[in-house]
Amino acid sequence: MGMTLPADPTLDEIRAALAPLVADNAAFDGWKAAARDLAADQLGVDRDVALLALPDAIAMIDAWFASIDRGMVEKLPPEILGKMKVREKIAALVEARLDLLAPHRETLRRALAILAMPTNVAHGAKLGWRAADLMWRAAGDIATDYNHYTKRAMLGGVYAATITVFLDDQSEGQADTRAFLARRIEGIMRFEKAKAQFLGRIEHRPSLSRFVGRLRYPAV
Repeated sequence: MGMTLPADPTLDEIRAALAPLVADNAAFDGWKAAARDLAADQLGVDRDVALLALPDAIAMIDAWFASIDRGMVEKLPPEILGKMKVREKIAALVEARLDLLAPHRETLRRALAILAMPTNVAHGAKLGWRAADLMWRAAGDIATDYNHYTKRAMLGGVYAATITVFLDDQSEGQADTRAFLARRIEGIMRFEKAKAQFLGRIEHRPSLSRFVGRLRYPAV
């Protein structure tokens, strides 16, 4: 996920290029100015410009998670996902994120500790929603009704739980985490199937309000 800067980079381009380098340094220096300054030196960016791009720990973590988002999409472009079933797409997308995060467990642990602070909980929830939304959109979901929200809320919960298992997983190839994820995704799919069946039944159920309306205003 490393990036090279163009000749006259924008602040967004600098932020994106700095993010993975800051994450590498954060494992040792924490999400602090030292990690950002070292990343700036590595990239050949003025430290004051780096400060403008990534002013605090939350901005650094946000930028790093955005780089994970990009890496996930790059690993699983539409031509690959298009051949999979929905549950396979979601599993593959989450596993792609885990593969990208695997070399950076300590960095992730430190980031989650910061996001768990009372002043940062709302931003942490926003980042979790962003990841879930991106995964569903990459999987081809186009729902705009309440399904849009329930799917993302459920996947966000599954992803958060999976990360908790992942951080302490010592199994080969994160096998325990992948098995945990598979069970949770199966639960999402069962819920979505049951929800669709329920909605299908009530859609054809007689409506008392429509019946009363016809009594008052019979069709001509």
